[in-house]
Amino acid sequence: MAIAIIHFFPGGTKKQYEAALAAVHPSRTQLPKGQLFHAAGASPGGFTILAVHDTKESWEAFRDNVLRPKLKAGIPGSFTSEPQETMIELDNMQAAGMLKAA
Repeated sequence: MAIAIIHFFPGGTKKQYEAALAAVHPSRTQLPKGQLFHAAGASPGGFTILAVHDTKESWEAFRDNVLRPKLKAGIPGSFTSEPQETMIELDNMQAAGMLKAA
């Protein structure tokens, strides 16, 4: 079952997001293995990232083998605190057009 992960970084900025993204994604045009969708933007009080993974296991592999180790080691210019995390098992996922990075 696909899952959505929502990360909210209180006080986070687009600049911090860009630094983290560069460190944990293969490229701007390629998603990590198992990730189906990625979106991010400023939100009230910080910055929010939404990622959809094909399975909970692919999310956990990315989280445990890529995301956490790199964040723990420190990414220059990136977020300085742990995010508030929400995970949702998806019953439905639809998409029309895709927005490009601003």
